[in-house]
Amino acid sequence: MLDEALEHLVTSIVDHKDDVVVREKNLRRGEVLEVRVHPDDLGRVIGRAGRTASSLRTVMGALAGGKNVRIDIVDTDRAR
Repeated sequence: MLDEALEHLVTSIVDHKDDVVVREKNLRRGEVLEVRVHPDDLGRVIGRAGRTASSLRTVMGALAGGKNVRIDIVDTDRAR
C-alpha cells in the first residue's frame, strides 16, 4: 500500500509518468521504498535543497503509522 501511495504522489510531480517505478524492499532495519524516475524528472522529485524529497518522506512516514520506512531516490544514470 505504501508503494502505491508513493507512486501516486511521485507521478503527480513528474512529466514522464510512465517511467515512475517504486519498488518495495524489506530489510532488517525496516522497509525501503526505491523510487526510479526518468533522468529529466530527477530534479523535480528531489526539489530545491531536497525539499520535495523531504516532504515525500514526511508524508510517507505519517502513512506508515510508526513503521520505519526509508525512501531512496535512485539516480538511474549512475545505478546499474
